[in-house]
Amino acid sequence: MHRRRRRIALAVSSVALLAATPLLTGCGNDARPGAAAVVGGDRITVAQLETRVAEVRDAQRAASPNDAQYAQAIAATGGLTRATLHSLVLDRVVHRAAADAGVTVTRKQVQEARAGLEQQLGGAKQLEADWLQRYNIAPAHIDESIRTEIEAQELAKRLGADMNTPAGQATFWKALSEASKALDIDLNPRYGTWDVEKSQRADAKTPWIREVTSAGTNQA
Repeated sequence: MHRRRRRIALAVSSVALLAATPLLTGCGNDARPGAAAVVGGDRITVAQLETRVAEVRDAQRAASPNDAQYAQAIAATGGLTRATLHSLVLDRVVHRAAADAGVTVTRKQVQEARAGLEQQLGGAKQLEADWLQRYNIAPAHIDESIRTEIEAQELAKRLGADMNTPAGQATFWKALSEASKALDIDLNPRYGTWDVEKSQRADAKTPWIREVTSAGTNQA
C-alpha cells in the first residue's frame, strides 16, 4: 500500500492539516544508469532510494523492543523499496502541480503544522512513532512530508476542489496527472512504470481509494 499517497488523499479530503483505463508512460527503457527514476530531468538514484529505505529500517529497529517485533515490522512493510520510490516521485508531482497553480509553502507553515501535530499526538516522539508506523516516514523526513501535504491541501483549495465529492477528487487528481505528464517520469523497469492518469506506479495497489470516498471529515 502506498501510504504517502493515501495520507495526501485523506488530508485534502478533510480540508484539514495534514496524501479508468490507465495510460502508461515511462516504461524505463531509457532510464539512465544508476537511476531508480528520472523526474523532470532530475535523477532519483538507486543509492538515494536505498538510503531512504535504510533510514526507515533503522528507525524501525530503534522502535522495536526485540528482534521478534522488528521482524514483524519488516514483514508488514515488505514492499518498502517500491513504496518509498512511489512516495519520492509523488512528492515531486505534488510540488510541480502546486507550483503550476501558484501555491507556495513557507517554512513557518511547516513548523506550525508540525507543532500542531505534535500537540495533537502528545509530543515529538509520538509524532515520529506515528508517522513511522503508519506512513513509513523516517523521523528525518517528517518536515518534507508535512510540506507535501500542505501543498496538496492548498492545491485543492486553489483549484476549488471539494475533496468530499467525486468531482472535487477528479479535479485534484487531474492536476496531478497533468503534472506527471509534464515531468515525463521514467522509472527504472525493476520498480515498474508510472501511470500518469493515476499518478502512481502502474503495479501499485490502491485500497485507499475506498477510504477517500468515505473519509468525510475524519482526521488521520
